Amino acid sequence: TEYRFKEPQRPFFYPVIGPTGAPVIRHWPIAEGSPDEERDHPHHKSLWFTHGAINGVDFWADGKGKIVHDKFVEVSSGPKAGVIVAQNKYVAPDGKVVCTDTRTHRFHNTPDGQIMDFEVAIHASQGEVTMGDTKEGSMAIRLNPTMQLTPTKAMRARGETAKGHIVNSEGVTDGNTWGKRAAWCDYYGPVNGEIVGVAIFDHPSNPRHPTWWHVRDYGLFAVNPFGIHDFEKKPAGTGDLVIPAGQTVTFKYRFYFHKGDEKQGKVADRYAEYAGS
Repeated sequence: TEYRFKEPQRPFFYPVIGPTGAPVIRHWPIAEGSPDEERDHPHHKSLWFTHGAINGVDFWADGKGKIVHDKFVEVSSGPKAGVIVAQNKYVAPDGKVVCTDTRTHRFHNTPDGQIMDFEVAIHASQGEVTMGDTKEGSMAIRLNPTMQLTPTKAMRARGETAKGHIVNSEGVTDGNTWGKRAAWCDYYGPVNGEIVGVAIFDHPSNPRHPTWWHVRDYGLFAVNPFGIHDFEKKPAGTGDLVIPAGQTVTFKYRFYFHKGDEKQGKVADRYAEYAGS
């Protein structure tokens, strides 16, 4: 993958190459992909972290709040892992900095697949921060259209059905996984004729573990620990998470890119290893 840190709205990773050497993400709107790709949700850019309500500012959609790269703390490679540590500023439309973050990314291979660890420390460096209760967030990837649960318009026009599936750590599958809590979730389907999967792990140390999942049949796959109002029909604001001024809240996630479904990829075993780390 590549870390795109000079982008106008927010940093993201693109492309994301899976365990078979083929991309596991949708290319559009970053680049032109296959004719099967839908042109919806232009803010779904490959693999990214942001949130739709931070002190009332929308950093999820394009054209609103921006996450601006500030500096690199570390960029290194080695026999066990590659590391990118970067700091960012969350800038409101009026130019005010709402908060800052430090992101640590680690990349390494295993016999069963590739791993990217994504740790984001959100700093209430400019005063109190409220991560607002909305489903629009937060740690996300937009998958290759052939991995979806539902076919794209082009696929339907050819009479094709979708062959993707979703399963979580609680045994819930496909469309029923949306808004449910789980320690991990796996989204898999064919890419160039081979089944590949992307699993996201929620670390046990994270606030509100096990997290909720904003995972859609059209290929959006996101962890969201804040959107309780949407996911559980609780009163608005139930999911607000307040970070007192001067303090930091840290979230840790692991992306695991594997061949086959969740059983072939040994997702539960790999999660147990991560949970114990």
